[in-house]
Amino acid sequence: MNNFKKDGPRRGKFRGNYAGGRSNTFNRGRSGGRGRFAGKAIDINKFINKAVAPVAEDLHIAKILFSDFKIDQRLKNVIAKRGFESPTEIQEKTIPLILDGKDVIGLANTGTGKTGAFLVPMIHKILNNPHEKLLVVVPTRELAIQIQDEFAAFSKDLRINSVVVVGGANIRPQIDKLRSRHNVVIGTPGRLKDLIQRKKLFLNHFTNVVLDEADQMLDMGFIPDVRFLLSLVSPKRQTLLFSATLAPEIEKLTGEFLKNPEKISIRKRDTSAQVDQDVVRIARGEDKIEVLHKLLAQTHFQKVLVFSRTKHGAEKLSKALHNKGFKAESIHGDKSHSKRQKALKLFKENIVQILVATDVAARGLDIPDVSHVINFDVPATFEDYIHRIGRTGRAGKTGTALTFI
Repeated sequence: MNNFKKDGPRRGKFRGNYAGGRSNTFNRGRSGGRGRFAGKAIDINKFINKAVAPVAEDLHIAKILFSDFKIDQRLKNVIAKRGFESPTEIQEKTIPLILDGKDVIGLANTGTGKTGAFLVPMIHKILNNPHEKLLVVVPTRELAIQIQDEFAAFSKDLRINSVVVVGGANIRPQIDKLRSRHNVVIGTPGRLKDLIQRKKLFLNHFTNVVLDEADQMLDMGFIPDVRFLLSLVSPKRQTLLFSATLAPEIEKLTGEFLKNPEKISIRKRDTSAQVDQDVVRIARGEDKIEVLHKLLAQTHFQKVLVFSRTKHGAEKLSKALHNKGFKAESIHGDKSHSKRQKALKLFKENIVQILVATDVAARGLDIPDVSHVINFDVPATFEDYIHRIGRTGRAGKTGTALTFI
């Protein structure tokens, strides 16, 4: 059992594992009843798994080094300076295919190095032909900025420029940057579409497209916009799609826009074996915030990502924790672009201990050293759960995920 289960009366105690005569499921979707869910059930046992050390067959030992890839020597030098020697499994399997000009579908859990898997061969391609243009389409502004940061690191001193275009930020500076010389545009579907309709962005010269976190773009209703964008890109293009899952709608999209794609899947399990997962049972009449307070007061809760179901709930919870003396910030769709980036920066740099977020922060973001993920509200789907808890247990470290029920 975990450290949060204690003996004694139920009220005021943390309860690990589900007990009692109620059904071991939670529902998703909203019903007419206040604060209740209805729809497809999530088996409660899926929230309970002990972390285990990687077994031999799970450990990936790269057969080649970055220096063995057929990429520009200048790029090899940058990679070496960053301290990268061996590629991750998704990188080892996809980079040679991308360098060969093939369309690729890469299926991998979060935190496996997908960004490097497409940036390395695409930067090489641009170095070989300065007229090459790359469009990277992502579901959230946070992921766009993270990819931009990675691109800047991989292309340091290589004189390749990129532009980030995302909603929630002033469009004028983005339009100005699009007028400057650039090879790469990284953006969210809505802002990309807006710029096209304003005739500030033309995709017919883009010969490379990356769709990153395609499953989340499906969840957020962006697939029609993605279809619109792909219809405008040069027909002579290389298209890469990366996703944690391959839903039927995504598979249909690949059939329409990818040409004889190579599918690479390195998914071994739904959730990381390095995440210790359990539930915290909230007794009837018990104050969830007080239970959370008691947990966060424990010293080993060092860097905690707390998930709320709604924007209002995330903001309210963040303020409640702040009033209790915790260094907490929030990140959700009602916050301006600059405030979201500031909150994320404070959390990454350990200036604040707790970040309260909606699912906008669950996908693709690489936040170092998150010790705990707490699902203050049960996620709507098991896929959301997978991506939420993927924020901890990264880079060979063990993390903890707790779900309030």
